[in-house]
Amino acid sequence: MKNLSPLGLLVLLCASPVYAAMTDFKAGPVFTEYGKHAAIDGVTIAPTETFKIAFDAVKGAEPGSINRKFDTLARFINMHVANGAKLENIHLAIVVHGTATFDVLSSAAYKQVKGVENANTPLIQALINKGVRFIVCGQSAAAKDISADMLEKGVEVELSAMTAHARLQKQGYTLNP
Repeated sequence: MKNLSPLGLLVLLCASPVYAAMTDFKAGPVFTEYGKHAAIDGVTIAPTETFKIAFDAVKGAEPGSINRKFDTLARFINMHVANGAKLENIHLAIVVHGTATFDVLSSAAYKQVKGVENANTPLIQALINKGVRFIVCGQSAAAKDISADMLEKGVEVELSAMTAHARLQKQGYTLNP
């Protein structure tokens, strides 16, 4: 900054930032409690563009906290709809395994296992209500003594996370790890 000309300083001060401050991140328009994102000037999504994306969640949240990977799906939906995508053209799935398997437990099962309410329950239900698929790895569930009746309503069980990803790929989903 020491050798910056007056014109250079003016350009620097007037330039609009490419990035946003954390205070610029807002939820909505689809999920008003989840999925905060920042507006990016000049970027739009064609309403005809279709997304089929599989996400992966292996790390569980701290007890009583929301799993950041689950919130990522709400953020993906919010930011794309806010920029022109049609909700009906967004098809998301999340394959849940490892310690994240606990985060898809029903409220009662989670409280029994972790001793607190499952903060993920409202988010999981909101996402499922918008068509997001939650697929739990049967191998992780078996290793953690989790039965299908312990899972949140609407969560699917697959043989393994590997199987789930292979089947999703056959259905045209791309992977966003």
